[in-house]
Amino acid sequence: MLNHAREAVELLGNSSREELGRNRVMQLALTRLVEIVGEAANRVSEETRLANPKIPWPQIIGMRNRLVHGYDVIDFDLLWDTVTDDLPPLIAALQEIVREKE
Repeated sequence: MLNHAREAVELLGNSSREELGRNRVMQLALTRLVEIVGEAANRVSEETRLANPKIPWPQIIGMRNRLVHGYDVIDFDLLWDTVTDDLPPLIAALQEIVREKE
């Protein structure tokens, strides 16, 4: 989960929203990476979710469901917002959890 979230943020890098709109390969890659983050969140045990309430588990899983079940309609503004606004704090929270487990 952490690695795929990092990869999505790194892939987007300094690209603009307009560049995302023009780059089909980036669109597909980011969509898949966010799907994987959501799938991984869905597999996290209820115990772990309850122990880490600062992680927005339902929203992460919900985003995955929107991407997977949206069929041919992907809201690239929403994808952009997810990668630029939501993933960085998620990465920080997941890194903290990993550090605590070490």
